[in-house]
Amino acid sequence: MSKNSTKDNGRNGTPKPGGRAATERLRQERQRAERSAKIRRRTIVGAASAAVLALAAGVAFAVGGSDGGAQAGPLVVPANATSADGTVVTYGKADAAHTLEVYEDFRCPYCEQLETTDGPTMQALADSGTYKIEYHLATFLDKGLGGKGSRTALAAAGAALNEGVDKFKQFHDVLYANQPDERDDAFADTDHLLDLAGKVPGLKTDAFVKAVQDGTYAPWASEVSKAFDKSGVTGTPTVKLDGKKLEVFSNGAAVTPDQYTALVKQAIG
Repeated sequence: MSKNSTKDNGRNGTPKPGGRAATERLRQERQRAERSAKIRRRTIVGAASAAVLALAAGVAFAVGGSDGGAQAGPLVVPANATSADGTVVTYGKADAAHTLEVYEDFRCPYCEQLETTDGPTMQALADSGTYKIEYHLATFLDKGLGGKGSRTALAAAGAALNEGVDKFKQFHDVLYANQPDERDDAFADTDHLLDLAGKVPGLKTDAFVKAVQDGTYAPWASEVSKAFDKSGVTGTPTVKLDGKKLEVFSNGAAVTPDQYTALVKQAIG
Protein backbone atom coordinates (compact mmCIF):
# COMPACT_ATOMS: atom_id res chain seq x y z
CA MET A 1 0.00 0.00 0.00
CA SER A 2 1.08 3.55 -0.56
CA LYS A 3 2.51 5.37 2.43
CA ASN A 4 0.72 8.55 1.42
CA SER A 5 -3.03 8.87 1.71
CA THR A 6 -3.56 12.65 1.57
CA LYS A 7 -6.24 13.90 -0.79
CA ASP A 8 -5.08 15.55 -3.95
CA ASN A 9 -7.88 18.10 -4.20
CA GLY A 10 -7.97 21.71 -5.33
CA ARG A 11 -9.27 24.57 -3.23
CA ASN A 12 -12.81 24.03 -4.55
CA GLY A 13 -12.76 20.29 -3.97
CA THR A 14 -12.10 19.56 -7.66
CA PRO A 15 -9.50 16.86 -8.16
CA LYS A 16 -6.24 18.13 -9.57
CA PRO A 17 -5.05 16.71 -12.90
CA GLY A 18 -3.78 13.19 -12.29
CA GLY A 19 -5.74 12.90 -9.04
CA ARG A 20 -8.14 10.33 -10.47
CA ALA A 21 -5.25 8.22 -11.78
CA ALA A 22 -3.48 8.45 -8.42
CA THR A 23 -6.65 7.35 -6.65
CA GLU A 24 -6.99 4.39 -8.99
CA ARG A 25 -3.36 3.39 -8.37
CA LEU A 26 -3.92 3.54 -4.62
CA ARG A 27 -7.06 1.41 -4.99
CA GLN A 28 -5.18 -1.21 -7.00
CA GLU A 29 -2.29 -1.25 -4.51
CA ARG A 30 -4.76 -1.66 -1.65
CA GLN A 31 -6.49 -4.56 -3.37
CA ARG A 32 -3.18 -6.28 -4.08
CA ALA A 33 -2.11 -5.88 -0.44
CA GLU A 34 -5.42 -7.31 0.75
CA ARG A 35 -5.09 -10.30 -1.62
CA SER A 36 -1.55 -10.99 -0.39
CA ALA A 37 -2.67 -10.75 3.24
CA LYS A 38 -5.46 -13.26 2.59
CA ILE A 39 -2.99 -15.60 0.91
CA ARG A 40 -0.64 -15.36 3.89
CA ARG A 41 -3.41 -16.13 6.37
CA ARG A 42 -4.89 -18.96 4.30
CA THR A 43 -1.76 -20.76 3.17
CA ILE A 44 0.03 -20.90 6.52
CA VAL A 45 -2.83 -23.09 7.81
CA GLY A 46 -2.64 -25.32 4.73
CA ALA A 47 1.12 -25.65 4.99
CA ALA A 48 0.97 -26.63 8.65
CA SER A 49 -1.69 -29.26 7.89
CA ALA A 50 0.38 -30.65 5.01
CA ALA A 51 3.42 -30.94 7.26
CA VAL A 52 1.43 -32.91 9.84
CA LEU A 53 0.05 -35.26 7.18
CA ALA A 54 3.46 -35.83 5.67
CA LEU A 55 4.94 -36.58 9.07
CA ALA A 56 2.12 -39.02 9.87
CA ALA A 57 2.70 -40.81 6.59
CA GLY A 58 6.42 -41.05 7.20
CA VAL A 59 7.18 -39.33 3.92
CA ALA A 60 9.93 -36.72 3.48
CA PHE A 61 9.92 -34.33 0.55
CA ALA A 62 12.81 -32.19 -0.58
CA VAL A 63 13.70 -29.93 -3.46
CA GLY A 64 16.53 -30.17 -5.89
CA GLY A 65 17.58 -30.10 -9.52
CA SER A 66 17.63 -27.14 -11.88
CA ASP A 67 13.84 -26.95 -11.87
CA GLY A 68 13.47 -27.36 -8.11
CA GLY A 69 11.81 -30.77 -8.55
CA ALA A 70 10.98 -33.01 -5.60
CA GLN A 71 13.97 -35.04 -4.47
CA ALA A 72 14.66 -37.17 -1.42
CA GLY A 73 18.16 -37.43 -0.05
CA PRO A 74 20.26 -37.61 3.10
CA LEU A 75 19.92 -34.77 5.59
CA VAL A 76 23.00 -32.56 5.40
CA VAL A 77 22.99 -29.64 7.84
CA PRO A 78 25.00 -26.66 6.64
CA ALA A 79 28.02 -25.58 8.60
CA ASN A 80 27.16 -22.53 10.73
CA ALA A 81 23.51 -23.53 11.29
CA THR A 82 22.39 -23.05 14.88
CA SER A 83 19.82 -24.39 17.38
CA ALA A 84 19.71 -27.95 18.64
CA ASP A 85 18.25 -29.26 15.40
CA GLY A 86 20.25 -26.99 13.08
CA THR A 87 17.21 -25.20 11.64
CA VAL A 88 18.07 -21.64 12.65
CA VAL A 89 20.52 -19.18 11.12
CA THR A 90 22.07 -16.76 13.59
CA TYR A 91 23.68 -13.52 12.46
CA GLY A 92 25.58 -11.25 14.81
CA LYS A 93 27.55 -11.56 18.01
CA ALA A 94 26.79 -14.79 19.84
CA ASP A 95 27.03 -13.06 23.23
CA ALA A 96 24.64 -10.21 22.35
CA ALA A 97 22.32 -9.43 25.25
CA HIS A 98 19.19 -9.47 23.08
CA THR A 99 17.81 -11.68 20.32
CA LEU A 100 15.77 -10.58 17.30
CA GLU A 101 13.77 -13.43 15.76
CA VAL A 102 12.82 -12.92 12.12
CA TYR A 103 10.29 -15.25 10.47
CA GLU A 104 10.27 -15.04 6.67
CA ASP A 105 9.46 -16.77 3.39
CA PHE A 106 11.65 -15.90 0.39
CA ARG A 107 8.54 -15.50 -1.83
CA CYS A 108 6.68 -13.28 0.66
CA PRO A 109 6.20 -9.73 -0.74
CA TYR A 110 5.79 -8.26 2.74
CA CYS A 111 9.14 -9.80 3.74
CA GLU A 112 10.67 -8.13 0.69
CA GLN A 113 9.17 -4.80 1.73
CA LEU A 114 10.49 -5.15 5.29
CA GLU A 115 13.96 -6.22 4.18
CA THR A 116 14.39 -3.55 1.51
CA THR A 117 13.05 -0.83 3.84
CA ASP A 118 14.49 -1.79 7.22
CA GLY A 119 16.97 -4.56 6.45
CA PRO A 120 20.10 -2.36 6.52
CA THR A 121 19.03 -0.88 9.87
CA MET A 122 18.25 -4.32 11.28
CA GLN A 123 21.71 -5.48 10.25
CA ALA A 124 23.44 -2.37 11.56
CA LEU A 125 21.96 -2.91 15.02
CA ALA A 126 23.14 -6.52 14.94
CA ASP A 127 26.61 -5.47 13.81
CA SER A 128 26.79 -2.98 16.70
CA GLY A 129 25.92 -5.70 19.22
CA THR A 130 22.46 -4.42 20.13
CA TYR A 131 21.08 -7.89 19.38
CA LYS A 132 21.78 -10.98 17.34
CA ILE A 133 19.35 -12.03 14.59
CA GLU A 134 17.84 -15.50 14.39
CA TYR A 135 16.30 -16.32 11.02
CA HIS A 136 13.41 -18.82 10.92
CA LEU A 137 12.52 -19.53 7.31
CA ALA A 138 9.31 -20.87 5.80
CA THR A 139 8.13 -22.35 2.50
CA PHE A 140 4.35 -22.20 2.91
CA LEU A 141 3.84 -19.87 -0.05
CA ASP A 142 4.83 -22.70 -2.39
CA LYS A 143 1.68 -24.52 -1.34
CA GLY A 144 -0.51 -21.44 -1.41
CA LEU A 145 0.69 -20.07 -4.73
CA GLY A 146 1.99 -23.19 -6.44
CA GLY A 147 5.57 -23.96 -7.34
CA LYS A 148 8.80 -24.65 -5.48
CA GLY A 149 10.55 -21.28 -5.34
CA SER A 150 10.52 -20.84 -1.57
CA ARG A 151 12.00 -24.29 -0.98
CA THR A 152 14.58 -24.07 -3.75
CA ALA A 153 15.72 -20.63 -2.59
CA LEU A 154 15.96 -21.89 0.98
CA ALA A 155 18.07 -24.86 -0.10
CA ALA A 156 20.38 -22.48 -1.99
CA ALA A 157 20.54 -20.28 1.11
CA GLY A 158 21.66 -23.38 3.00
CA ALA A 159 24.52 -23.77 0.54
CA ALA A 160 25.42 -20.12 1.16
CA LEU A 161 25.31 -20.70 4.92
CA ASN A 162 27.73 -23.56 4.50
CA GLU A 163 30.15 -21.05 3.00
CA GLY A 164 29.72 -18.68 5.95
CA VAL A 165 27.12 -16.70 7.91
CA ASP A 166 28.14 -13.49 6.15
CA LYS A 167 27.70 -15.19 2.78
CA PHE A 168 24.22 -16.35 3.84
CA LYS A 169 23.28 -12.84 4.94
CA GLN A 170 24.47 -11.29 1.68
CA PHE A 171 22.68 -13.92 -0.41
CA HIS A 172 19.54 -13.50 1.71
CA ASP A 173 19.62 -9.77 0.96
CA VAL A 174 20.22 -10.35 -2.76
CA LEU A 175 17.22 -12.68 -2.96
CA TYR A 176 14.93 -10.05 -1.47
CA ALA A 177 16.41 -7.29 -3.60
CA ASN A 178 15.61 -9.39 -6.69
CA GLN A 179 12.38 -11.03 -5.53
CA PRO A 180 9.94 -11.78 -8.36
CA ASP A 181 6.20 -11.24 -8.04
CA GLU A 182 4.94 -13.84 -5.57
CA ARG A 183 2.95 -15.50 -8.39
CA ASP A 184 6.15 -15.93 -10.42
CA ASP A 185 8.04 -19.08 -9.41
CA ALA A 186 11.39 -17.78 -10.71
CA PHE A 187 13.23 -18.92 -7.57
CA ALA A 188 12.46 -22.54 -8.52
CA ASP A 189 15.15 -22.28 -11.22
CA THR A 190 18.56 -23.05 -9.71
CA ASP A 191 20.30 -21.50 -12.72
CA HIS A 192 18.57 -18.21 -11.87
CA LEU A 193 19.59 -18.56 -8.23
CA LEU A 194 23.19 -19.15 -9.27
CA ASP A 195 23.06 -16.01 -11.40
CA LEU A 196 21.89 -14.07 -8.34
CA ALA A 197 24.62 -15.70 -6.24
CA GLY A 198 27.10 -14.05 -8.59
CA LYS A 199 26.14 -10.76 -6.95
CA VAL A 200 27.75 -11.94 -3.70
CA PRO A 201 31.54 -11.66 -3.92
CA GLY A 202 33.26 -14.98 -3.33
CA LEU A 203 30.07 -17.03 -2.90
CA LYS A 204 30.15 -19.07 -6.12
CA THR A 205 32.77 -21.59 -5.13
CA ASP A 206 32.76 -24.97 -6.84
CA ALA A 207 31.29 -26.48 -3.67
CA PHE A 208 28.49 -23.91 -3.54
CA VAL A 209 27.55 -24.35 -7.19
CA LYS A 210 27.51 -28.16 -6.89
CA ALA A 211 25.42 -28.01 -3.70
CA VAL A 212 22.82 -25.79 -5.38
CA GLN A 213 22.68 -27.88 -8.55
CA ASP A 214 22.51 -31.18 -6.64
CA GLY A 215 19.99 -29.96 -4.06
CA THR A 216 22.35 -30.98 -1.26
CA TYR A 217 20.55 -28.87 1.32
CA ALA A 218 17.02 -29.57 0.10
CA PRO A 219 16.30 -32.06 2.92
CA TRP A 220 17.61 -29.44 5.37
CA ALA A 221 15.28 -26.85 3.85
CA SER A 222 12.41 -29.26 4.51
CA GLU A 223 13.43 -29.54 8.17
CA VAL A 224 13.70 -25.76 8.48
CA SER A 225 10.22 -25.42 7.02
CA LYS A 226 8.82 -27.99 9.46
CA ALA A 227 10.39 -26.11 12.37
CA PHE A 228 8.67 -22.94 11.18
CA ASP A 229 5.32 -24.74 10.98
CA LYS A 230 5.74 -25.84 14.60
CA SER A 231 6.71 -22.36 15.82
CA GLY A 232 3.17 -21.06 16.24
CA VAL A 233 3.88 -18.10 13.96
CA THR A 234 0.90 -17.54 11.65
CA GLY A 235 2.27 -15.20 8.99
CA THR A 236 5.36 -13.63 7.51
CA PRO A 237 7.14 -11.46 8.20
CA THR A 238 6.98 -11.76 11.98
CA VAL A 239 9.64 -10.04 14.06
CA LYS A 240 10.14 -10.64 17.77
CA LEU A 241 12.65 -9.03 20.11
CA ASP A 242 13.36 -11.17 23.16
CA GLY A 243 10.11 -13.00 22.48
CA LYS A 244 7.94 -9.87 22.17
CA LYS A 245 6.44 -9.11 18.76
CA LEU A 246 7.48 -5.85 17.14
CA GLU A 247 4.81 -4.11 15.04
CA VAL A 248 7.01 -3.48 12.03
CA PHE A 249 4.10 -2.64 9.71
CA SER A 250 1.76 0.33 9.93
CA ASN A 251 -1.21 0.87 7.60
CA GLY A 252 0.01 -1.91 5.34
CA ALA A 253 3.54 -0.55 4.92
CA ALA A 254 6.84 -1.31 6.64
CA VAL A 255 7.79 1.26 9.25
CA THR A 256 10.63 3.64 8.45
CA PRO A 257 14.17 2.87 9.64
CA ASP A 258 13.84 5.57 12.29
CA GLN A 259 10.57 4.10 13.48
CA TYR A 260 12.10 0.63 13.55
CA THR A 261 15.02 1.88 15.65
CA ALA A 262 12.59 3.53 18.05
CA LEU A 263 10.65 0.25 18.40
CA VAL A 264 13.86 -1.57 19.30
CA LYS A 265 14.92 1.05 21.83
CA GLN A 266 11.50 1.01 23.44
CA ALA A 267 11.53 -2.79 23.66
CA ILE A 268 14.96 -3.07 25.29
CA GLY A 269 14.57 0.01 27.48
